[in-house]
Amino acid sequence: MTTFLELNKTKKILALGILFLFNFAPAIAQKPIIQTKFTADPAPMVHNDTIFLYTSHDEDDATGFKMLDWLLYTSTDMVNWTDHGVVASLKNFTWAKQDNGAWAVQCIERNGKFYLYCPMHGGGIGVLVSDSPYGPFKDPIGKKLINDDHVWNDIDPTLFIDDDGQAYLYWGNPDLYYVKLNEDMISYSGEIVKEPTKPKNYQEGPWAWKKNKHYYMAYASTCCPEGIGYAMSNSPLGPWEYKGMIIDASKKTNGNHPGIIDYKGKSYCFGFGYDLLKQETTVHSERRSIDVDVMNYNEDGTIQNLPYFTNDGPEQIETLNPFRRIEAETMAWSKGVKTDKSKETGMYVTQINNGDFIQVRGVDFADGAKKMEIIAASLNAGTVEVRLDKEDGDIIGISKIENTGGWQNWKTFKTKVKKVSGVHDLFFVFKGGQGDLFNFDAWKFSK
Repeated sequence: MTTFLELNKTKKILALGILFLFNFAPAIAQKPIIQTKFTADPAPMVHNDTIFLYTSHDEDDATGFKMLDWLLYTSTDMVNWTDHGVVASLKNFTWAKQDNGAWAVQCIERNGKFYLYCPMHGGGIGVLVSDSPYGPFKDPIGKKLINDDHVWNDIDPTLFIDDDGQAYLYWGNPDLYYVKLNEDMISYSGEIVKEPTKPKNYQEGPWAWKKNKHYYMAYASTCCPEGIGYAMSNSPLGPWEYKGMIIDASKKTNGNHPGIIDYKGKSYCFGFGYDLLKQETTVHSERRSIDVDVMNYNEDGTIQNLPYFTNDGPEQIETLNPFRRIEAETMAWSKGVKTDKSKETGMYVTQINNGDFIQVRGVDFADGAKKMEIIAASLNAGTVEVRLDKEDGDIIGISKIENTGGWQNWKTFKTKVKKVSGVHDLFFVFKGGQGDLFNFDAWKFSK
């Protein structure tokens, strides 16, 4: 995005006007934030001005908990999320016996390495390490990190490193446990402690953090349904004093798991609900979807209550630059499509059928774009209608996707578009015949 220092006085006034309209335009509903897969147990981490959102993953055919791997999404604007696919799975642990039970994880960075703490329901808690937040992650110890006589309670690990450098690992259902981690983050000192002042209505899914000298513990409240409660303390070791609910328990939540971060001047609370499932069926299954909202503190450090995640969610905090390659799996909303991964291409959008679409929020075309290119592959054919601001908005271009000779035989399709400037939501609306039309890898505009 062009900086004000690079604009003359006239352009400064125009840019300010565009930013005013963008920042105060009505928000478009975005709940849940991921639609291509069922996701739960959000674990956001901020690194290099990017949010890395690690999630558990409910399979599309799950009725109970069917969870085999963990996923990763990233964002820099809080509304457009890029799918990076599976970041780790039960297969990363050679000692893991089960083929199900990949429950809530959390990742933390220390000394340039990234540690992913992974519970296997009934199988203890393991740890993986990587030189990159994107992975690949490997098991550095070849055994369980947490392995004790209450293994079925050992779920939902959360990490916190205090200002003095001491790291703490908390976990547990229905009790809250903690242990002091060593600086290597893959071993611990002292005994595992069962917290004697477990907060009121604590159930599971703890999330620990510190802000303005206050220690916080958020968690899924007593089942069922579960909201997100929280407690405060003057020490990372408690005692914990219950303060109230961040998200109320209601029939909308059933279960929950908090993930809380500060990012670019605001605080955010992630959780999950069943809104995506409810759009498909009235039959309850464990197919969850992640939500997020701004979280506000009071002057005394307590947290303001929300009955439930709002339909609009957070405001977009920066625009998206369309004059660079944008992965097709970067989206704010979608209908019908799925994502997949190949060794050659990485992530891409697939299962595209007639009438499906992808929405990308807040795309800044600056003073104009005239051309567009789309990278796609197909054994069939179809078209991409590029529309502004709405699913049925003005068409600025139509890209015809031809048979490329294979679903992984990628080709760049170039087309002219009506000159468009300023900030718009962008809709890629897919049209064609029966069945899957094509796979979609990336797009880019040019002047």
